[in-house]
Amino acid sequence: MQSKQSSVFSLALIVAALGYFVDIYDLLLFNIVREPSILSLGGTDKEMVAISTHIINWQMIGLLLGGVIWGIMGDKKGRLSVLFGSILLYSIANFLTAYVSTVDQYAWARFTAGIGLAGELGAGITLVSELMPKEKRGVGTSLVAGIGLFGAVFAYYTFQFSHDWRLCYKIGGGLGVVLLLLRISVAESGMFNQVKTQNMQRGNFLKFFTNATRFRKYILAILIGLPTWFVIGVLVNLSNRFATALYGENKIDSGKAIMFAYAAIAIGDIAIGFVSQYFKSRKKALYLFYGLTIVMGICFFSALNNSDTSMYLICTMLGFSTGFWAIFVTMGAEQFGTNLRATAATTIPNMVRGSLPLINLLFKDFFIESQKLSIVKSAIVTGTIVMIVTLIAAYFTEETFHKDLNYVEE
Repeated sequence: MQSKQSSVFSLALIVAALGYFVDIYDLLLFNIVREPSILSLGGTDKEMVAISTHIINWQMIGLLLGGVIWGIMGDKKGRLSVLFGSILLYSIANFLTAYVSTVDQYAWARFTAGIGLAGELGAGITLVSELMPKEKRGVGTSLVAGIGLFGAVFAYYTFQFSHDWRLCYKIGGGLGVVLLLLRISVAESGMFNQVKTQNMQRGNFLKFFTNATRFRKYILAILIGLPTWFVIGVLVNLSNRFATALYGENKIDSGKAIMFAYAAIAIGDIAIGFVSQYFKSRKKALYLFYGLTIVMGICFFSALNNSDTSMYLICTMLGFSTGFWAIFVTMGAEQFGTNLRATAATTIPNMVRGSLPLINLLFKDFFIESQKLSIVKSAIVTGTIVMIVTLIAAYFTEETFHKDLNYVEE
């Protein structure tokens, strides 16, 4: 088996980070061009929340489905096979999105892109985790996520300079093609190559559900990541609507709020790797960032959020406080053996992304429409439920900082 990388920076890490950069560019582009793209397809401002929720839900369902497909392939065919296949699919889907003419076509194109985008992060995190020594892998995977998350900033400024949402999708497709060429020089994980020679079952998704201990670990690994997509998918994504409800007339650009939030998430993701190293604990680092999320969530709905400046600032700080994506995905990879690791690391973050339709159902359909709550009260109740569930899950989650990954699931 190949030796572990002694340096934090390696070719695999750099390429994985660039891959996640393109992944985030494509994943967040819809949120950034949401309003102009929907209006150009015949949608109205009154229908904006309903139509945008419909499209983002389809994208997230694609991520959920793709997570299972690519996760299984990652353990059966290899980490690199997933990276090549997923990039090819979402690049084609982005080119197709540039030519949609109806809302339904838009939703189907984003669904297809979602399936492709699902494979990028999990396979990259798995590959980097297995190539690095355990005392450095937390920093390594945090750097992958931290660098990659700046893709949202690039997406925002690409639209600001071009003012052409169709061109932005074409650029996303082009970036994917360039990334395919970079992947050629990256080596496969030695742990996977070793397991591949053994006569054992790999990538069996059902194994997460046939053993009580594995099932418990799998569900907990999903639940600890929920706050990220509540913050981004609800609070920041609809920041202009919340601004109207909280303090009236405003000029909030939700795409700009997303850009600020993701720049801060990137910094948070890098920071949490070093915090985890300092504490020698993944869980203590998570608790710290959960606390920051709760504080900034309270600020979001308080009298402090009374202007466009404060809204952008709070969205930025909310982004930083939810910068635990890399550690959360790393913990998912560390929970399971080599023959199920890619399946876990790929499906877990996409299960969290796929939870956004359920969060939207709770937020929009149950509380706002059924219970007739205001958008603010609905978000407060939904956010409280999400944080309670997450904190309970984190308490029961295994600490994995010192865990040796060279083992298999029986």
